Amino acid sequence: MSHIIAPRIAFQGALGAYSHEACLQARPDMTPVPCMTFEDVFHAVREGRADLAMLPVENTTYGRVADIHRLLPKSGLHIIAEAFVRVRISLMAKPGVPLEDIKHVRAHMVLIPQARSWLDAHGITSEAATDSAGAAEELANSDERHVGVLASDVAAEIHGLHVLARNIEDLDHNTTRFLLMAPNIDLSRRTQNMMTTFVFEVRNIPAALYKAMGGFATNGVNMTKLESYMVGGSFTATQFYADIEGHPDDAGVKRALDELGYFTNMLEVLGVYPSHPDRHGA
Repeated sequence: MSHIIAPRIAFQGALGAYSHEACLQARPDMTPVPCMTFEDVFHAVREGRADLAMLPVENTTYGRVADIHRLLPKSGLHIIAEAFVRVRISLMAKPGVPLEDIKHVRAHMVLIPQARSWLDAHGITSEAATDSAGAAEELANSDERHVGVLASDVAAEIHGLHVLARNIEDLDHNTTRFLLMAPNIDLSRRTQNMMTTFVFEVRNIPAALYKAMGGFATNGVNMTKLESYMVGGSFTATQFYADIEGHPDDAGVKRALDELGYFTNMLEVLGVYPSHPDRHGA
């Protein structure tokens, strides 16, 4: 009797990480596969141990996720969708421990400043951990009763911790954007509102970037993101990562990309995918 293997989605972090939460929200029918690093996520998909990858790319409070734009073009994967996850921070502890007993918390270094006002108001000190979900797992396996962890409700549920306070983040709009990536690119128009993501390297001529961007302005194409990063250890070899609204078959987008080609040494489309409904409300 054959067994049907459920599709799998890889993410960076431990079970209970916000990337895990993104997987549960965006692909609840898939089995999450935790990985140590972003490179491990890419390897999991390329080697067939996972079908999709879930990767955080930017946050409304802290900007882009370090190194991710440098890694995406070399990943061998393509963007097929985007997802937005509101970062809701919960304080959790061992079962039976009341809030007043918590004197110290651990969390990823990015989370702690996001809950600073609440922690200060309750006289709780903090220290950075490599991973919030991992800190939750360590606390669950320890006897510490005066220590808490800042993480997602998913982490508390997975590791059997008790949530003492929810939504303690200072900013109520803190949202992370994720990209879902697959081995094969899908260029079909799956919905009316599409996004196109690409990387390019401008030619070493005066005003090349200005001229390259001109086609998007004159053709009415909205560029929602433009990031630069160095490649090959050279200050002159600069690549750019861009998100635009629209599909390559749209007349304006096609003309803009054609014009971009005149001023670039390299142009590679990383993905064409539906614009998420939360994009403008994130």
